[in-house]
Amino acid sequence: MKASDIKKGNVVEHDGKVYQIRDIERSSPQGRGGNVKFRFIMYSVPGGQKLDLSLGAEDELKETELTRRAVNYSYKDGEAFVFMDSEDYTQYTLDANVVGDASGYLVDGIEGCYVQLIDDAPVALQLPQSVVLEVIETAPELKGATATKRPKPARLSTGIEIQVPEYIRNGEKVTVNTVTGEFAGRA
Repeated sequence: MKASDIKKGNVVEHDGKVYQIRDIERSSPQGRGGNVKFRFIMYSVPGGQKLDLSLGAEDELKETELTRRAVNYSYKDGEAFVFMDSEDYTQYTLDANVVGDASGYLVDGIEGCYVQLIDDAPVALQLPQSVVLEVIETAPELKGATATKRPKPARLSTGIEIQVPEYIRNGEKVTVNTVTGEFAGRA
């Protein structure tokens, strides 16, 4: 597969390892005859090791077969997370190091998760674009504060901390973007 055809989320093989493309930056050199370069930010599957790789538009990367299964988050088992296949109820166990930062978004009843499999072995978790979490600890809004709306830190039910607008209070549910980790509105 040519570098110019690769999209975010594709899974490719490089140096005998499997990677998922998280981000692509395209750069066009100035001047005549400059070759377009693609910088791929990718993470190894499994393991989540980051790799930056720059390729020319005609360079090839081998796409690999990855199966995606819609799953529901079941429970945490020690250092592992257990998911159940939405269709055939197969259980998939992913270690904490595979789940990584995604663990901060896992709540009971979360929908839109996928487990990615290579040869039937679970290797990665794909989260929905956003999740709803409860604010469990944040400073109260300052009365008579200036008109500038400063964000303030808030700890959420899963233990992660994000910046929220001043008007958000304890106990409120907020939508969080799982890609950027940013506040995306009241839920």
